[in-house]
Amino acid sequence: MRAERGAHRSPLVAQQRGERVLVAMSGGVDSSVAAALLKEQGFDVVGVTMRLFEDERKGEGERGCCGFGGARDAARVAAKLGFPHYTWDFRKEFEAAVIEDFCSEYARGRTPNPCLRCNEELKFTELLGRAAQLGAEQIATGHYARVTRSDNGAWQLLRGADAAKDQSYFLYEMTQAQLSRVLMPVGGYTKVEVREMARKLDLPVAEKPESQDICFVPGNDYTVFLRRRCRELFRPGPVVDESGNPLGQHDGVVGFTLGQRKGLGLAFGERRYVARLEPETNVVVLGSRDDVQARVVEAGSARWVSGLPPTSPLRVRASVRYQSSGGEALVEPNGGDRVRVTFDEPQWAPTPGQAVVFWQGDVVLGGATIGPE
Repeated sequence: MRAERGAHRSPLVAQQRGERVLVAMSGGVDSSVAAALLKEQGFDVVGVTMRLFEDERKGEGERGCCGFGGARDAARVAAKLGFPHYTWDFRKEFEAAVIEDFCSEYARGRTPNPCLRCNEELKFTELLGRAAQLGAEQIATGHYARVTRSDNGAWQLLRGADAAKDQSYFLYEMTQAQLSRVLMPVGGYTKVEVREMARKLDLPVAEKPESQDICFVPGNDYTVFLRRRCRELFRPGPVVDESGNPLGQHDGVVGFTLGQRKGLGLAFGERRYVARLEPETNVVVLGSRDDVQARVVEAGSARWVSGLPPTSPLRVRASVRYQSSGGEALVEPNGGDRVRVTFDEPQWAPTPGQAVVFWQGDVVLGGATIGPE
């Protein structure tokens, strides 16, 4: 397999070739092709699948990543391409870092981002830390993003070449030390190109469909998951308008998300949206479209890829959710690790617990968690 390299490709550093690299293999087409590209380029590839949770659909083989079927498919790809594959047990770490956070964030009336947490705590901390057990100094993933080095030697994180699949939103917390040891081989390709490479290699996952689900939530219905794990979070309470007038009842604040319109269980003469959640008083507040949009977003736990927070206001392109087009904005330091983001145009439903991420061109500058402390 020889893929043509265009201007959007990110060639790997030549002196790295021949070294051992641990490839995080979910069992999907992206990480499988990442492994194939590295092997073609002369790396000593070892595949590892992270076992993160008990897969309730064991044997069905439909999950896109992280489950029993994913580990099986990754092993088949490794056998096809001729490199070793291991499954490592990260269930304890995943439970503590991702699932417990998932539940506690909903309990606070926030909407968690489990993919971002998994990247930060598992892939680029735990997995990277264990790579040396297999004699590897580097790991690789199937993310649609690119890692490069600037003229001054600093590592940079860039958007993926495929704008529709770009995953840099989920990676803004990466540090210079992590970027120096992480490869993202498919980031310079489109999904169509990656799928075609898998077909040419006759990989067993070449036609495997993508999964957009939360990997540990069966059927992607998070309320079912939360009812099983945290039933105490579902307490009936009032639904009111912005003036406090009663509109109806709900069976749990955790079953609602900012900006939600469908599934409210109430009929109105005009469109109403979830404008605010108040877990302290167990109230769901509905409002108009204007009540949901915002130009100014307060955020904390800011992280900067360069490791150097800005000391003055900074013009950026920012987005308050994955696959949102976002908008032009001004980011201002707001004390400690907090920032104030003022968009030129209102953004739809900036949601506490989600990330607001900043770019200049294709370069990821950093991001922060939306909401108060």
